[in-house]
Amino acid sequence: MAPDIRPEYPSSSFARDSLDPEHETQPLIHQDPDTSLNDPHAELRSPGPPLKSSFAPRFRQHQKLRYIAAVMEKLENSRLAHFANKIAVSSEPGLTNAQLMLHNFDLKPVEPERRQWGAWNFVGFWISDSFNINTWMISSSMVANGLSWWQSWLCVWIGYVISTTFICMTGRIGATYHIPFPVVSRASFGIWGSLWPVFNRAAMACIWYGVQSWIGGECVTLMIRSIWTSYETVPNSMPNSSGTNTRDFVSFFLFWACSLPAIWFPVHKIRHLFTAKAYFVPPAGVAFFIWSIVKAHGIGPIVHQPSAKHGGALGWAMVQGIMSSIANFATLIVNDSDYARFARKPRDALWSQFITIPVGFAVTSFIGIIVSSSSAVIYGDPIWNPLNLLSYFLVNPNTGRTANGPARFGVFIISFAFALAQLGTNIAANSVSAGTDMTALLPRYLNIRRGGYICAAVGLAMCPWNLLSTSNNFTTYLSAYSVFLSSIAGVIICDYYVVRRGYYQITDLYSARKTAPYYFTFGFHWRGYTAYICGILINIVGFVGAIGRPVPQGAKYIYNINFFAGFIVASLTYWILCKISPIPACSEKWMEVGDEIRNVSVAYGAEGNEEDSVSASSGQFKGDEEGQTGIRERQVGKEDF
Repeated sequence: MAPDIRPEYPSSSFARDSLDPEHETQPLIHQDPDTSLNDPHAELRSPGPPLKSSFAPRFRQHQKLRYIAAVMEKLENSRLAHFANKIAVSSEPGLTNAQLMLHNFDLKPVEPERRQWGAWNFVGFWISDSFNINTWMISSSMVANGLSWWQSWLCVWIGYVISTTFICMTGRIGATYHIPFPVVSRASFGIWGSLWPVFNRAAMACIWYGVQSWIGGECVTLMIRSIWTSYETVPNSMPNSSGTNTRDFVSFFLFWACSLPAIWFPVHKIRHLFTAKAYFVPPAGVAFFIWSIVKAHGIGPIVHQPSAKHGGALGWAMVQGIMSSIANFATLIVNDSDYARFARKPRDALWSQFITIPVGFAVTSFIGIIVSSSSAVIYGDPIWNPLNLLSYFLVNPNTGRTANGPARFGVFIISFAFALAQLGTNIAANSVSAGTDMTALLPRYLNIRRGGYICAAVGLAMCPWNLLSTSNNFTTYLSAYSVFLSSIAGVIICDYYVVRRGYYQITDLYSARKTAPYYFTFGFHWRGYTAYICGILINIVGFVGAIGRPVPQGAKYIYNINFFAGFIVASLTYWILCKISPIPACSEKWMEVGDEIRNVSVAYGAEGNEEDSVSASSGQFKGDEEGQTGIRERQVGKEDF
């Protein structure tokens, strides 16, 4: 027998099968063409083209495959690959490379063991979040715009009731299916298309983290001044071009550094921070409220000040006040599912939020109104920023007299309460949100903890004092960002409540298959993006007017209701497009199957069937099919639905 002299092939089964002559469809040796002269049937028996034209291209392909296999093997054994594998986060075994870009521990549905947020945890969370400097000052712009105190307070109530409605709608998705905002957005924008809304939210969270940390640094300055009054006159060693001074930067860095340990804890355990804040911060705010009234011997002139506007001007001023309250909450409207997914049951994230949010924020705003009114009696003008008022309590600007020991102790406690409030708000609204979003952007190497620390690093590197000290309409830009978030919220809410009627196929939200129902077109959902862009375009002209450019008056009126305009246009556009061009994985009746979720396995090899019975090609459920098809159990690893 002749020895086997076939070349040595690469180790992969694909390359080996493509190189092995046994897998060739045509024989490599063919009949001598000269024999066809004597054999009339030779042409019929001829298997193919000559050897030269058949074998040479295949041999070159074999050589390329061998070279690629050798290069890949070398890369897998390199130090860089070893380091990359070492820093990679844990994920479910058996996932493909595409799935590793869609799944990790912090993105998967929360298993029952981590669903530890009860109704009272949400109450504590929102009580602690409501007490912050932004909420304290929210009525100041309304009063300055000509509203009376009670009209501005009414705007706060209306605005936060509306915001709470949206929050409960997005939060229910997370509380039912126990998935975060990045995964929820995949159903509306596509598996890969969801990365753009997620990136937008992550970028804004990083910017706000730096801004809120700078405000927290001002609280630290007051705390230190309460102990060492000379801290006010610390020599400045920083150049004027830096935009800040040594005292303020040191205070900012201290607050930033003290915030880092809070980022370490997982989300389902960080609820204890909000509980502690809820017990400490509101009593400190009430003490500040009483101290100001006693110091002023009354509640001041603001509560007796009538409205300066009437008729249509008054109506539009109140509309603007309502919109400013909603804009203050726009980011949390989008990503409430990041927290609600840890709820023990959907009901825990409903009434606790719906009652606590408007009450907590309205009470904080009321305290801010009365304290500012009292300050007008003490110092001649209303002081809306509570940190400035506390600074006046330390050193009277009219007399230059320094406060006594008990007063300095009181300023220290209240300043500490504001610092704790800023810390909790920064973790809740920015750090966790940015960490969750960054996890979706690079799930192979990032988790919520690592993303939170990246957010903190960006907040430090961006030098937030420059943003707040320059007259570049930065606050206007941040407030106007609700225009973009309203479009995202409109698409997601319409998709879940109107189009899909509460039905998600959870495992397909982690599937990169082209036949998966959320893959759409190259992973992008053109209907969702079209609706998103339409929701932005309706407000874009008014936004240009808000930053000082001349625009038609009608565009300004539309922009006055920017959140509603973006939300309604995006929702209607998405619904119409889905009616014209229906999407898969929908139900004709309301059907939430989140209660069946336990420990979900999303690896392809673990599935019992190649396609789910409700897939991209199966259309919508019909009548009584939902009982069998919609919640049909299938074998996925050990546990699925």
